[in-house]
This record gives sequence, C-alpha cells and structure tokens, in this order.
Amino acid sequence: MGGFGLKYRPVPIKRVLPGSIAQESDLQEGDLILSINGQKISDIFDYRFLIADENLVLEVQKKNGEIWEIEIEKDEYEDLGIEFENLMIDDTKSCRNKCIFCFIDQLPKGMRETLYFKDDDSRLSFFMGNYVTLTNMSYDDIDRIIKYKMSPINVSVHTSNPELRVYMLRNKTAGDVMDKIKRLIEGGIKVNAQIVLVRGVNDGKELDRTLKDLSALYPGLNSISVVPVGITKYREGLYELKPFDMESSREVIKQVEAWQMELLSKYGSRIVFIADEFYIMAGLEIPDYCVYEDFPQIENGVGLVAMLKKEFDDYFEELELKLENKREVSIATGVSSYKYIKEMIDILENKYKNLYVHVYKIKNNFFGENVTVTGLLTGQDIERQLSGKNLGRELLLSESMLKSGERVFLDDYTVEMLEDKLKTKITIVRNNGKDFIEKVLGIVL
Repeated sequence: MGGFGLKYRPVPIKRVLPGSIAQESDLQEGDLILSINGQKISDIFDYRFLIADENLVLEVQKKNGEIWEIEIEKDEYEDLGIEFENLMIDDTKSCRNKCIFCFIDQLPKGMRETLYFKDDDSRLSFFMGNYVTLTNMSYDDIDRIIKYKMSPINVSVHTSNPELRVYMLRNKTAGDVMDKIKRLIEGGIKVNAQIVLVRGVNDGKELDRTLKDLSALYPGLNSISVVPVGITKYREGLYELKPFDMESSREVIKQVEAWQMELLSKYGSRIVFIADEFYIMAGLEIPDYCVYEDFPQIENGVGLVAMLKKEFDDYFEELELKLENKREVSIATGVSSYKYIKEMIDILENKYKNLYVHVYKIKNNFFGENVTVTGLLTGQDIERQLSGKNLGRELLLSESMLKSGERVFLDDYTVEMLEDKLKTKITIVRNNGKDFIEKVLGIVL
C-alpha cells in the first residue's frame, strides 16, 4: 500500500481507562487485539475506522494465551477507552526529502535522539497537526486517507511549481503535490497548506504563482500560511540561506496582504495568512484579532500574538482581584515576543501598584541570533543570561519552551535543574492570556 507499508499484527493494550467500555468488557493491560469484526489492524486508522460501528466482535488473546471473542454493543463512534503503546500503533513514517531549508539538518550534535527524527506521516498531521509533504505517499495512500476521512490534513507545499519543488525538497517525486492535493479535496478532505518562504528561491513571482494555484482550490483548500525559513548557526556544508530582514519582510507582507484583500473580496475569506515573525522582523504592528478569521494555522505561529492579546484584554476587563501584598516576579521570553509581553506587563503594573515584574529578553546563543522565537529557547541560555539577575519570588516561563507533556527543554535541561542553578522557583505558563495574568498575579484557583 505504497508509503504506509501496511503490516497487520496483534495490537497490545497499554492501558484500559476506568469506567470505559473496554473495562466493562474485561479487557486488560497486556491483552492483544487480534481483529475487530474479522478485520486485522495495521495502524491507528484501521482501529478508529473499525470501532466506529455500533456492534463489534473483538478477537482478543489474553495474557494466559486464551483466545476470547468479546461482543460489544455501543453508540456509533463511541470510543472503547483503550490506549496503546504507540499513538500510531505501527511505526511513524520518516521523511525522505533533503529539503534545502530543513531545520533538523541545522541542529547541533549531541541533542536527544528524538529531535533528529524527521516525520512525514499524514496520520500525525491528522492527530497532532504536523505538516507533511505527501512525497512518501502513493495514490493508494491518498485513497486510504479519503476512505478513513482523515480530515483535515496539513501539507507543506512551499511551491506549486513542480520543477522548483523537486529542487527545494531534493526529491524527484515531489512535483505532483498539486495533483495529490486536488485528489484529497475531491475526496472530501480539507487541506491546510504551508509555505516556508526561502528568500530568493520561492518568494516574489513564485509566491504569486503558488498563492494563485492554491487559492483556486478554496474552500477544499481551507487555508495557506506563509512563514519565514528558520536559520540556525549550524549550517556548515548546507545550502546557503539568506535570512529575511526588515525590508524584505515588508515586501512579503505587502505582497501577501494584497492577496488577502483580493481573496476576501472574491471568496469572503483571506485564505492566506502571514506568520507573526514577518511582522516582528518588519517592525510592523501585528494585525487585529479579526484578520485571522478562525485562526486555522495558529499552531504554525500565525496569529499567536493577536490571540494572546485578545485573551489578555478580555480577562483583564473582567478582573476584579485586589493585590493586597507586594508581589515581585520575573519573566524570561524570546526576542520576538519581548515587546508584547512587556506591553501586557505594563498594563498590569499600571493597575496594581504593588506588582513588580522583571521581563528579561533572552538571546538564542544556542541556535544563533537569527532564531528569536520563545519556543526554541534552551535551559542553558536562560541560566547563563539570568544568573545574578533579580528574579523575584519566582520565574515565569512559557510552556512552549518545553517538550510536550514533560518538563524538559530542547537541550535536555529540566525545569528542576534550572530551578537549582538559578535558586528560584519556576512556574510554567500556558499559552493563553488568562493563564498569563493569573500566573503573573499569583492567583490560585
């Protein structure tokens, strides 16, 4: 089955959720699911598709080797309450491209092994919002996505020019992306497209071509994001990339905003959205909240600042808290978000005269000063630049700096290690304006 490389196997159960259908059916940790309604399972989408029915027959091998047939009646699409060792059930599909702008190729040696894995798995796009190139997928795989209604899919397009895409991805099979996107859309799959803009390569007239080709597929093509290429200092032996500066960023914004106005008039949607980084590099104000419509690509850094400010303003307006005692804390943030964090802190300090917040701008020495986003800061840069500084009673850090679900920075520093080195309590702040205010003011709910 092309890029998926389907293999059917017994699926071990890692955990059965309390009170779930699976628990009521005497399923247990370590049991093996052999088939569902006579069908074997290759990956998570087989499983999701098969359990959608109201009447199920699970063939299960128990720990003692006995084979059970378990009949289950449930509501359509109701979950069984089973967790597996691997979210995908089988192995995640790795990327076969050698993109001229690949961020992973720019990582220094000695980091944790998982950071060097390049995924290009449409199932992760569906579950986690990852972007895929579609280069390791056959048209049979595309049809499987349609069959299982794996919508939406986030696709790294970069350019609609077949020859240029082959060049940029360094993959001779990369030129058919528009055909694959059209097939997905015809099958009822929504597609969000990403353009990583490389200065002097796929910008200018090539960007116009790509935006024209992609926007013509609206509404099946749900949205397009334009984000600047990320450049670290570890590029020895790699394709020479030129970073965007203030002038070139303003040119991109002017070009894409013209498309937004045209598309808004034609379709009632801007369709294409610009990453916050471009506005920051250009020294221009982030657009208003309403410009981002339903924020279709906020996880891609598109509209994050506007969303944060809106959440902050809404919660601040309804806030009736009185701060009785002096409170002194600190915040460490990336270069690109410093201005916006400082503006919000100024508003809070103006209201609460006994609030003192030290906002520290952390330069990214680990990856290089071209990398300015908060989410790519490391524990060692924070430690070195905050040592000896007044941090107040606690240091606030964004959860975007940490590995998902863990208290670990990109350089394997843990929150606890950083607390020990700075001799200060660290509080993690979720990426929303309400939590930001509550953590700054020390509100405990």
